[in-house]
Amino acid sequence: MRRGGWAVGVASEGRLLVHKTGSRYVQSRTAAGGWSQQRYARRRGNQADALVQAVVEAAATRLDAGSLHGLVPGGDRALVDAVLADPSLAAVAALPRGPLLDVPDPKAAVLEAAAGRARAVRVLLDQP
Repeated sequence: MRRGGWAVGVASEGRLLVHKTGSRYVQSRTAAGGWSQQRYARRRGNQADALVQAVVEAAATRLDAGSLHGLVPGGDRALVDAVLADPSLAAVAALPRGPLLDVPDPKAAVLEAAAGRARAVRVLLDQP
């Protein structure tokens, strides 16, 4: 998830099986002051809430927690946490989680690459 875009998918062995991507406009910060600043902040909040709700609906219809082994989130941590806090995704949120992936704009190609990255194993060598 990113402000303005999202992608949800199910992958097996690094290959994307099911996916859905979408976008929602979320206004960026403005330099206005006073009442305008507060009005824009409320608007951004409402737009972000609509984005979260769109992702919850897409995830609820495509992610079956009973057939999944884990969850690999990516993008904006606060938005991901807001989606997983929804009661309709409680079973999905309870799955073991991988690290939060740093992803660019959520598109199908990026989701396909993230599916491959989710299977990657990090190796740390502490001796030469």
